[in-house]
This record gives sequence, C-alpha cells and structure tokens, in this order.
Amino acid sequence: MPLRGTSPLHFRDFRLMWGGFFVSQVGTQMQVVAVSWQVYQLTGDPLALGAIGLARVLPVILFGVFGGVFADVVDRRLLLLGTQSAMMLCSLGLWWLTDTGHVTMPLLYAFCVLAGSATALSNPARQAMIPTLVSEAVLPRALGLSVSSWQLATVLGPTLGGFVLGASGAAVVYLVDAASFVAMIVALLLIRKRGKAAPTTTVGIDALAEGFRFLWRTPILLGLMLADFLGTFFAGAMLLMPIFASELLHVGPEGLGMLFAAPAAGSALVALGIAVLGSPPLAGSTVLLCIGLYGLSTAAFGTTDSFAMALLFLALGGAADGASTVVRQTLRQLLTPDHLRGRMTGVTMIFFMGGPQLGELEAGALARIAGVRTSVVLGGLLCTASAGLLALVLPGLRRYRLHGSAP
Repeated sequence: MPLRGTSPLHFRDFRLMWGGFFVSQVGTQMQVVAVSWQVYQLTGDPLALGAIGLARVLPVILFGVFGGVFADVVDRRLLLLGTQSAMMLCSLGLWWLTDTGHVTMPLLYAFCVLAGSATALSNPARQAMIPTLVSEAVLPRALGLSVSSWQLATVLGPTLGGFVLGASGAAVVYLVDAASFVAMIVALLLIRKRGKAAPTTTVGIDALAEGFRFLWRTPILLGLMLADFLGTFFAGAMLLMPIFASELLHVGPEGLGMLFAAPAAGSALVALGIAVLGSPPLAGSTVLLCIGLYGLSTAAFGTTDSFAMALLFLALGGAADGASTVVRQTLRQLLTPDHLRGRMTGVTMIFFMGGPQLGELEAGALARIAGVRTSVVLGGLLCTASAGLLALVLPGLRRYRLHGSAP
C-alpha cells in the first residue's frame, strides 16, 4: 500500500508544520510551569493562580471568532508568522522582567493577556491549514498526529520546565521558550502552501454571520462544544498544581513539572494510538463517555496523598480527554467546508479554551473557600454529572454517529 494513503507524514508541508509546532509547544509548556510557580511564589493564593486562566481566556473570548474570520480570509501562513513572532516577543519580555527583578503580578497577567491574544489569532489559522496539507483520506490520522504532537509537548515541556525551574530559575525557562518559537517560524517559511481558503470573502460582520449560520444549521457541532465546555469547566484545576506540589504532595518544582505533564502523557499515548490504528467511533456517545471518565479521574486525583497515584489518575484523565479531543476535532473538520474552517475553529476555541481557563478561576475561588482538595474532587464529580445530564437532555448528541465511522 502506498505510503501516501497511510501516513500524513508523507506530506512535506504537514511534516514541517507538525515538527515546528512540536518544538514551539515544548517551550510554551515549559513557560506554563514557570508562570504558575512564579505566581504561587509571589502570592501563595489559589485565587491568584486561578486568575491566570482568566487572563489567558479573555482575549480568546473577545477575539477568537474574529481570529477565525481572519483565518478564512487572509494568507494563513503569514498570519501564523505574525502571531508566532508576537508570542516569541512575549517570552523575551518575561525573561527580561524576571532576569532584572522587575516582575510583578500585574505584569505577569498582562503578558498572559498578550500571549492569549496572539493565540486567539494563531490557533484558527493553524488548525484550518491542516486539512489543506494532507489528503482527505488521511485527515483523521493527521489530526491524531497533531493532537499527539501537542500532547507529547505537554509531557516533555512541563517535565523539562520543572527541572530547569528548579536548577536555574524562571528566567532561563522563559529564554528557552522564546528560542523554541524559531522552529515554528522556520517551518512556516519553508511551507509551500499559502492557506488562503476564501479569496472572495472579506473581513466583516457578514463573514462572521455566515459562520454562525452554519453552526446553527449543524446542531451536532453545538452539542459537542457544549459538552466540551461543561466538562472542562468543572474539572479544570491544573493551575492549582503548585499547591499540590508544594503543600500536599511535597515534591517541589520538579514534581510540579511531572504533575503538569501526567495528563498529557495519557493523552499522547491515546492520540498516537489513534494516529496508528485509526479513530474510535466518531460519535457523540464516545465524547460523553470520555468526559465522564475524565471527571472521575480528576475526582480520584483530588483524594490521593500518593504522588505515584496522583500521576496515574492524571494520566487516566488525560487519556480520556485525548480521545474526546480527537473525535471532536475530526467531526468538526469533516463536517465543516474549507472556507468556514477558520471561523468554526475560532468559535470552538472559545469553548475549548474558555471551559478549562474559566474553570481554573472557579477552582481557585472554591479552593480559597473550601480547600484545594474539595475544589478538585467536587469539580471532577460535577464534570461526570454534566456528561450524564447532556446524555439525557440532548438525545441527538448521544445517538449521533458520523456515517461510515467504525461501530
């Protein structure tokens, strides 16, 4: 069987995008550990940790849909070059502030907002480009590899970030993060595809309205977005990890990196399995089942005093989340025409990032009132309950299966 029909890595432009994104994401995930640890060292306040999520998600809520419109109108490759360069400058700014001793909480939040703004423009363009880089026959595997690239980066990045943080401090982590963006910028310069999907479309209200009209006519996409938002909102608690690492599990910054990495380790294994063996059933029931398992794993993590068991429960939750992510992304890409993919990614990003990031704020507020463990356990149980509730009130989502997908 020809390689072109079986492996998305046979396509040159996809290989470049996949590799460059992986390297830049390793650096970005190193930064996540450094920022959360730095905030915890400055404040010791769970609500201040949760507020990082708010700082990151506000630009996505405000600009995500417009980022999708731009991704459907302009040269996606040039848009990505601009946003990746902006994120590199943000990392250099964090390095300088930390290295010179000028870092403050308002400045940390400000840089989170700036990086979130660049992400709001970057993600729709990157995800909308993927279907243009491979054949439709291998698109599910290409999406699986893309997810696995991100998840593997979120295994290596936090782990490396924790060790570098413990050995050299946050400033060095930020400098490494800035350098990692060079890989993505070089890859984009070498990619031949320009990625401009709709040259006759212009940026404006009409383009935005067209995207929402399509979404309204495709209720399965709305149902998937709602399921993703509710599940990640209730179970979002990763920014509380510095408290677990320092006060509850007593493993320090090195252990913090491993706690951040554990969910991605489980998700990466699932995503790689999907890339090799194919997708699980492209069905609403698959997503709901995975969300339920994710919530139970999160609740179990909140109860344990064992570092090893904590890593295991986080990895199990990550595996469930990884399978759900691949199914949701594949359904969205296959159900959306190319000229609308950027806009649908922009809308989806509000749910995909809004759920966990707003959930971090909710978890931080509840942790301040009722304690960290109570916040995590209750959030996990509510996540599972939300999946059961959606199965009851949205029977169309529960019964949906893409025609021709595996049983």
